Order: sequence, then structure tokens, then C-alpha cells
Amino acid sequence: MLVDRIWARGLTKDKADLDESCKQIAPSTALRKWYGHDPDRFEQFGRRYRTELDDPGRAQALQHLRELAQHRTLTLLTAARHAEISEAVVLAELLGAENGTG
Repeated sequence: MLVDRIWARGLTKDKADLDESCKQIAPSTALRKWYGHDPDRFEQFGRRYRTELDDPGRAQALQHLRELAQHRTLTLLTAARHAEISEAVVLAELLGAENGTG
């Protein structure tokens, strides 16, 4: 599941065996620009992103991810160079905590 607005670098759409993409759940452009993938801002980014997830469109997308995660392994993909400090980590923490695995 691609959880970003932009396509992952180095991965062609033909080679990516994606079931679907969920661009609606990506952080806002303003939040992404503020964050700039600065490791020192990751904790605050996570808090701000969780707040954005309350937005109706993002909340609906998050619910969709929750439903998928209940029934199968869900792999979250991002275009971020440093995936360990990306929105995918925040989402994985949310989904894992809800499923008792995080």
C-alpha cells in the first residue's frame, strides 16, 4: 500500500506489485514542507500528522487501512528516502497499537 502522494524513487509502477495506493492518507503539503525529513522534528511531525488524521478524508482512509490490517499483513510504502522517519512509521505505530502488535 503506497501511503504517499508521490511515487517511490527507483520503483516503476510496472514492477511495484501494489494492491492499491492511498494518497488521501499522506501528510499535507504544508506539514511535509515544514518537516523536511529533519530527524530532530520527527516526534513533533508525528504529533502533527496524527492531528491531521482526524480530518474526515484522512480518517476515512485510516479506517480503510485498519480494516485491511485486521485481515492480512499490510505493507506500507513511502517515497521518503529515510523510511524510518516517515509517515509510514507513524501509521504503522497507530495500526500496530490498535491491533496489539505495536
